Amino acid sequence: MGVASLVLGILSTLIGLFSAGALGWLGIILGIIGIVLGALGRKNPDSKGIATAGLVLSIVGLILSAVLYIACAACIAGLSSTGS
Repeated sequence: MGVASLVLGILSTLIGLFSAGALGWLGIILGIIGIVLGALGRKNPDSKGIATAGLVLSIVGLILSAVLYIACAACIAGLSSTGS
């Protein structure tokens, strides 16, 4: 579970960085799943380090994706309200 958490954390972070908020909903979902898997993976002493790294990356990816998705939605709402 630690490796899955690490992979999901990396994907969530990359989506947050490179999608400019357009795919933020996908990064948020991947970040939440990565956090759950990282928390479960930390119970196994063999993969505790990988699970911790996955947990941290998933949290960073979740926050990054959520902030950029909200900012993108606010920009679009601002542009559409001042358009007429």
